[in-house]
Amino acid sequence: MTTHTHTEFAALEEGIISCERCPRLREWCQQVAVEKRAKYRDEEYWGRPVHGFGDYDARLILLGLAPGAHGANRTGRVFTGDESGVWLYEALHRFGYANQPRAEGRGDGLVLTGAYISNIVRCAPPQNKPTTGEIAACRPHLETELALLKEKKVILALGKLAFDQYKKWLKAAGVDVKGVEFGHGATYRFDGYPTLLGSYHPSQQNTFTGKLTREMWTDIFTKAKALTEA
Repeated sequence: MTTHTHTEFAALEEGIISCERCPRLREWCQQVAVEKRAKYRDEEYWGRPVHGFGDYDARLILLGLAPGAHGANRTGRVFTGDESGVWLYEALHRFGYANQPRAEGRGDGLVLTGAYISNIVRCAPPQNKPTTGEIAACRPHLETELALLKEKKVILALGKLAFDQYKKWLKAAGVDVKGVEFGHGATYRFDGYPTLLGSYHPSQQNTFTGKLTREMWTDIFTKAKALTEA
């Protein structure tokens, strides 16, 4: 990884943190940061947009929806501080991508190797539902990020919205995406572009109801690991 690329990532991250494109989302993030959840009342919430995290030379890119209101919006790091993150980082550790299974907050010593995590929307949205306009406003951040992640081989899309946004990115690049549809375990290969792998999001809504089981989650990472090493 060149210093040049590190500088580009630093500029991207700073641009994301200071982004004010979506007034509704900025207002909501700040409101949550002031009101807080009772068990976190003594913590200072991040309350700003959250940039991606991980290895800039990653071959596996994990793409989620948005920061959690009391997860990443509190801790300032993607998938950190909520139940989704518990599932995600345990799996990343088990498959050799993370140096520890837990993600508590920035400064906890967590390091990713070979994997990078991002979201299609960088601010926590009310009810976890960003608008179409907000997703579109955030797209340039994702486009820049994907351009900088030169070693990417597999995009693991966590949920249909993330899957569809990557599909849009492919289509804009001139790739034929006819017949590419989201499904858990759905895998699509493209000439000259990373393989797209779909998974249900490890949200409590999915994990508590059994829509996403531990076995299904393990299978996805087994598949992702094999695809990145192929």
